This record gives sequence, structure tokens and C-alpha cells, in this order.
Amino acid sequence: MTATSAPPYAAPTVAARTTGPQRPGRRLPFSPWHLLLAPLALIFAVPLIWLALSSVMSNAEINRFPPALWPSHIDLDGYRYVLGNAMFPHWFANSLIVSVATVVGNLVLGTLGGYAFARMQFTGSKLLLALMMATMAVPFQLTMIPTFLVMKDLGLIDTLGALIVPSLVTPFAVFLLRQFFLSLPRELEEAAWIDGCSRLRVLWQIVLPLSRPALSTVAVLTFLSTWNDLTWPLIAINQEPQYTLQLGLTTFQGQHHTQWAAVMAGNVITVLPVLLAFLVAQKAFIRSITSSGLKG
Repeated sequence: MTATSAPPYAAPTVAARTTGPQRPGRRLPFSPWHLLLAPLALIFAVPLIWLALSSVMSNAEINRFPPALWPSHIDLDGYRYVLGNAMFPHWFANSLIVSVATVVGNLVLGTLGGYAFARMQFTGSKLLLALMMATMAVPFQLTMIPTFLVMKDLGLIDTLGALIVPSLVTPFAVFLLRQFFLSLPRELEEAAWIDGCSRLRVLWQIVLPLSRPALSTVAVLTFLSTWNDLTWPLIAINQEPQYTLQLGLTTFQGQHHTQWAAVMAGNVITVLPVLLAFLVAQKAFIRSITSSGLKG
């Protein structure tokens, strides 16, 4: 007796009869995360939009209650007041000098310190690293008086040096660069050592080109913190020609009358370098990741 063969046609299962034919689902032209991130980005952008709109309002519109959401007409008196102030370009130059010098100092000294902690084994290296990390937990309020006394003994009070020297290197820059150096393969450096390269040459020609994402991050974050700093310049600087931009803007807020249109216009001019630095750094992040061979 032979086994019966299966019928050429099999009845569809219950699941197949209920679900019907499968249709390919439609895909969104963008990531679903954009549905969440776009409203959040708009919320974070509201203060910046309000700042830009207020800078072209008159003082009467800004002080009106309820506040105006849209200027009735474009009023550039705030920008004329700011740009007509003879000290404003000087303050801008002071902030630029301090920020650029601080960024360069953190890139150079932070790179040397981070590479030493990442690749060199010396006596007390772990203890020094732990002490350095501990200083990141110390609030600025505890260190500003000792820092002021040190700057006073060096004769740097009321000079731009008082704003540059304390920030030439920060524990954050050293730690961030150290962590990035640890992620780089040692084989590249060992091959260069075999070819007779010195440690500094290895750092300059091999490590730094691969470290552009970390260097860009350190540069941007250092620039932002220095450019926006108000507390330390308020303590260390007393002469108006040495004011930074943030400190100079406080002079627009008088005791009896405040030029709010000028304050808003000055803040718009102050924010522009920060936005440009972020946009430039964002492109540098992508370019560095795609060219360094560290993807995946």
C-alpha cells in the first residue's frame, strides 16, 4: 500500500484568511525620531527667536504689558545705539582675543596632558589623574578668591591676562582628550616608533589627525564657556577699556533706565559668533569621523 500524495492545492490557513494579502508598509521620508525632535528643537529655539524679534522693537514695545509677540515695524535704534558706542568694537575684540587664546591653550596643553595620561606610565600618574578629576567637582565659588589673589600677585588684574591665564588648560579638556586617545589603536603608534619616529612626531603626524572630532569638541566647548563668561570678568576687570563683550553689555542696564532694545541688539551680535562656531564645528565632526577611519 503506497502513501497518498499531498493534494496539489492546500487550503489557506486561518491566519492567512483573516489577515489577507500582505502589503508593504509605507516608510516616512524622514526618521520617526524627527516627530519628537522637531517640536523640542522649536521649543529650544523660542528664546532665540524672541531675542531676534525684540532686537528690532522699540523700547516702548518691549516694555509693554502684555508683551508684543511681533514688532509693529522694524526699529533699528537698538543696533544704532550699540554700534554707535565707541567701546563696543573694543569689547568685541577683547572677548575674541580672550576666547581664541583660551582655545589655543586648551588644545595645546590639553593635548599634551591627555596624551601623557593615556600613553605614558610614570610614577603617580593615576594619583595625579584622580586629583585632576576631583578638581572638576570643586565649584568656582571656592576657587575665585585664591585665583584672584594669584592674579593680583602676578600683576594681571585689570588686564586680559587675568582672563586668559586661569583658563589656559582645564581638567575637562585633558580628560576628554585622554579618553579619546585611549580609544585609538596602539598599533599605529608602535609602527611609527619602529620607523624611528619620536613621541612628539607620532603625536603630531598620527594621533592628532585622527583626533579631530575630540579637538573640535574641546575647541567649541572652550570657546562657548569663555565667550559667555561673565562672573570672572566681573571680578578681575574694573577698567572699562578691558571689558569683555558680556561685561560691557551690562553697562546698557542703568539704575533708572535700561535700553532694552540695545541690550537685545547687543545680545544678538554676541550670539552670532557662537552660532557660527557651532555650525563650523558640526561640519568638522562629520568630516573628521568620515576621514579618520574610525567608523563602526
